[in-house]
Amino acid sequence: MKKFLLITVGVILAIIALSSIGHIIGMAISLFIVYFSYKQFMATSSTVGKIIWALIGLIGFSGLLGSLPALAGIAAVYILYTGYKNWDRKKEAPVVEKEDPFTGFEREWERLKQQK
Repeated sequence: MKKFLLITVGVILAIIALSSIGHIIGMAISLFIVYFSYKQFMATSSTVGKIIWALIGLIGFSGLLGSLPALAGIAAVYILYTGYKNWDRKKEAPVVEKEDPFTGFEREWERLKQQK
């Protein structure tokens, strides 16, 4: 039953990821426009050039805000990746080392002997 639930969640996440491909591409293009306009804005020294590059950057930023549904697609891809990576991982029981009671006794005995 657990495998069926995981497969169902995986199919739903895959549908979300595939439906967000357009938004992801739009977000990548907008990020490139914002990055390039920022670099050109910092490189230019004229006021008119700075105004033009700032306007181009604002246009790219507005496109970036319009592509916010891409975050759901990116999250779905990440969850699919981690689920695929951990699909057949066996849970290992933690190794518990039992402490020998006599080692504590011997340590305390040595400490008591040194106090006298």
